[in-house]
Amino acid sequence: MMHFGHANALRQAKAMGDYLIVGVHSDEEIEKNKGPCVMKEDERYAAVAACKWVDEVVPDAPYITQLDVLNKYDVDFVVHGDDITTAADGTDCYQIVKDAGRYQECRRTEGISTTELVGRMLMLTREHHYRSRRNVNSPIRGVDDRTVSEFSAGGSKEQKSTSISHYLSTSKKIVQFSSGREPNSGDRVVYVDGAFDLFHVGHIEFLKRARELGDYLLVGIHDDN
Repeated sequence: MMHFGHANALRQAKAMGDYLIVGVHSDEEIEKNKGPCVMKEDERYAAVAACKWVDEVVPDAPYITQLDVLNKYDVDFVVHGDDITTAADGTDCYQIVKDAGRYQECRRTEGISTTELVGRMLMLTREHHYRSRRNVNSPIRGVDDRTVSEFSAGGSKEQKSTSISHYLSTSKKIVQFSSGREPNSGDRVVYVDGAFDLFHVGHIEFLKRARELGDYLLVGIHDDN
């Protein structure tokens, strides 16, 4: 489930060097070490490749990063978020490159995670839509206070919890993702709009085709209401 948090990590990683190679694990590796995939590997390869900071994608990357892989692609160092990632046996997936002095960290984006996104989807029941009509004062539109309380309650080792995201997109954050380019005089400007909820490979392909129709692509995004 390639999301904004991943894109932000890739943005930070690219800023640390000149050329960004991104290894993407296969479905088999993820299922063995983490759990079932939502997006299949071909979809994930395409989603990562479409991120503008990515220069190259390495498919079927090992779940535990190995030095021989880094040497094969002439990699200077590895970047990961400041949260620990472990394999099925509890091994730190980056311990090998850490010990070799070829590891750097970027900040994890607060307020968004794959687990949290899956949690949101699990809440989107038929009852949820009825609640949205009668509970307009809820802090999260369409979710009542009781559900928020149950959903965001603390967890334990046995029962992991996830929480409601209160992530707020500021102008500064949006600018970080902008190309900063304005259309030139005479450019053919194309406009598309949509919800783009759970942004996926179909959206990426649609935007690519829209971009081919002109010189400058403007994308409008609907708000939640």
